[in-house]
Formats: sequence, structure tokens, C-alpha cells
Amino acid sequence: MLETPATCSGCGRQQPLIATAEDGTGICGACAGTAFDYTCRACGLGGRTYADAKCARCVLDERLQRLLAGPDGHIRAELRPLHAALAQADRPRGVLRWLLRSPNAALFASLAAAGEPITHQRLDQLPPSRHLHYVRHTLVHLDALPERDEELDRIPAWLDTVLAERPTGHVHLVRSYAHWYLLRRARRRAAHRRRPAEPGSFLRARILVALEFLAWLDEHRIDLGGLRQDDLDRWVDAGNTRTYAIRYFLSWTTSRDLTGKLAVPSIPRQQPSQLMDEEGRWQLLKRCLTDSTMALDTRAAGALILIFGLHASHVRHLTATQLTSRDGNSYLTLDRHPILLPPRLARLLRQLAEAPHTRSALTRTTRGEPWLFPGLVPGRPTSQTGLSSKLLAHGIDTRPARNSALVALSSDLPAPVLASILGLHPNTAVRWAGFAKTSWADYVAARAADIRKGSDGRISPLGP
Repeated sequence: MLETPATCSGCGRQQPLIATAEDGTGICGACAGTAFDYTCRACGLGGRTYADAKCARCVLDERLQRLLAGPDGHIRAELRPLHAALAQADRPRGVLRWLLRSPNAALFASLAAAGEPITHQRLDQLPPSRHLHYVRHTLVHLDALPERDEELDRIPAWLDTVLAERPTGHVHLVRSYAHWYLLRRARRRAAHRRRPAEPGSFLRARILVALEFLAWLDEHRIDLGGLRQDDLDRWVDAGNTRTYAIRYFLSWTTSRDLTGKLAVPSIPRQQPSQLMDEEGRWQLLKRCLTDSTMALDTRAAGALILIFGLHASHVRHLTATQLTSRDGNSYLTLDRHPILLPPRLARLLRQLAEAPHTRSALTRTTRGEPWLFPGLVPGRPTSQTGLSSKLLAHGIDTRPARNSALVALSSDLPAPVLASILGLHPNTAVRWAGFAKTSWADYVAARAADIRKGSDGRISPLGP
């Protein structure tokens, strides 16, 4: 009753009704003649008090003022949206616990106490950590900082660290390569795609490989301008699969006439080795579509991977705006063309889109992308690792699940159609189609014959 005050029949105030009047209606402590007073001495509202005879919300506002105030006693403009969002949280007691225990709250307090403008450049000067990542994305989510592509914009600060104490010639070459080739191309691609076109890990790997190659050239006293094909082949042969990433650096050096025309072999492509049998895939899919004991987001993600062969990184970036309805049907746009959804999957995704975000006070704001799979970091989708782990806990290993779904789709759809609806590169779709025909031709033919005969008696989980 302390958490749900109501109108007292005696005095008309909103108070915890701890007693009963003669007519059977609820009354507050004061009207009952007791010494119990549950009125907040700050705001005057009735309910459970938290500290100093004040309710949790008033205490929260006071503590936020102290936490976020700068040396002059005022809250900087960059932190006012944070103050407003936290002060208006549905569960102030939860935010109070967060203020006491969270390293993220401590980092906000440290930034406030410094009294300096809070910018991306200021945050770039701090040691990288998941807490810094959270703070930055929170401020972007609340429009306190401008949005930027973190995958790409964290590269320059990382590059400065990597290039420290490297030979001057290497620094000049690799810095130009990173900024004017890798980052420029990645930003151009990112501007035209919903999902990150070049994960930062790919760019960092290409930079590190270039530095390793330059060090190898120095060790063997080979001038970059005099690099020969047999020298390059010797280095590639002695390395591993990441060594092939030198193609990007040498493409850039050749375009600038720093090296002659050189050929880097393609990474040997292997057929997908991790597959699940069709019966197992259908059983997992049926469970995703019908098992209400599984979490809604896990069911939806699993079904998307098992039906369409989506990568977990693609699934986590899906938004509610990609779901559309027309003539009683539901569609999901993965690339350019809407895909008709099976009814059960459509219902799952609609429920997911309409579900309230309850992970934290800051993720429940209406700002930013309406992610279908929101994460703990405000304004960001769930992590790929976290999503994959949740699926694996229910027996869905994302790689074999995705591979098997793509094999099944490739056996039914022409490669150009597969590429256009799933957003695959045309060459990737052709490879999958080739694999489906050569390795699964007999199996697919047998399954098609079984389905025509109706001999397996299995009911599709995709129906109503």
C-alpha cells in the first residue's frame, strides 16, 4: 500500500491508506489518528519515503544535482538531457542504486567534476573502456553529442597509439593509407548502408598487416619501390589468412605509383563445413515459432536466421521501420525489396516491435532508431556476442543454422533473386547456389520427392 497511494476518504489527499474508516473506506495514517506520516517533505506527495522523510524521486533529483554539477555548482548543457531522463525514470529507486554502484555513473560524475566541455574529442582522450563506450553512446542517444560512426571514428585515436615509436617512414605511409584510403572508402560505403559496411576490426587488421609488411621489408632490406612479385609471394606464403589483407595496402601503393603492379592471391575459399540437417533445422524453427517459454527476442532472432540465413550482425541491426503491412500481409525489407513474412514470424516481429523496452531508464526514451533488438547501451542494438549466446543457450548455433538456411534457399531461388532480397553480394549468392547444387543435389531431390508424395507427414511450422 505504501507504493500505491490512493485518495483518502477522510482528507481527500493521495496517501497510503493504512487504516479503515467506520464506513469501510480506506483512510491515511493522520485521519486514523496514528503518528505514521508518509508525506514527502519536499514535494508533499504521499507514499513510501526513501531518505530524510523524502520520496525516492525527490532524493534522486537532489543526488543527480550533486553528481552532475560542475565546479560552479551548475550542470553543464551536455549533461542536462541526462539529468532530465534519469530524473523522470519510472523506477527512481533503481536509478538511485545505479548511481551508487555503476562505474558508468562514476564516469559521468568525473566528467562533470572536471568542468570542461564534453565533446567527442574530450572523450577520445580517455582510456578506451566499455564504460566510456556506454557514456559516449548515452550522450549521443540523448542528443547531447552529435552522432558519429563509432566503428570508424575511433580508428584515428587508435591509430595514433599504434603508430607511436614506429619508424617515421612507416608512420607517414600508414597514416595516409588509413585516412585517405581505408577510412574514406569505409565512410562512403557507410553513408549508403543501414548496417556498418566496414567493421572497425577489419580496418584495424588491414592497418596492422601493412605495418607488419613494412617491418618485414626493412628486416629483409627490400625497398618498397623495388618490391618484386617473388618477394611478395614469399611473405604471403609464410603468413596466415590475415596476411592476404595486404592486397588493400598494395592496391593503394600501386595507385600512387609507390609500387609496381603486384598480384595478391585470393584467400582460398572452402565449402561451408558447419551445417545442420534439415530435420534439425525445422525442429528448431518450429520451437522458435511456437514455444512461448522462450524469450520473445530469442524466438524472433532464431526464426530469422533459420528461415532467411541472416547473419547475427544483420539481425541485431533490424529496426521496426523495416516492418510493413499491406493488404493483410506483413513484409520485412532486408535490402531493397520487401519479403513476405510467414504469418507466425510476422506475429513474432510485430510483438517485438510493440514490446516496451524495459532494460534501463535510458533505453526507454523515444530517441534514436527503433531497434527490434535493443541493447543495454542507450541508442544501440544488442551486441552480436550477446545475441549469439542467447541463441546458443537454446541449441541454435548461428553459423550452421545460417549455412543450412542459405543452402535451402539457394536450392530454390536463382542467385540474383537471393542476392536482391537478402542483400548478399552477387558473387556470394552464386557461390551458395553452386554449393547447393553440387553438394546437396541428391538430398534436395529426395526431399522434394518426399514432399510431393507427402510421405513424411510433417506439418510446416510456418503456417497460421
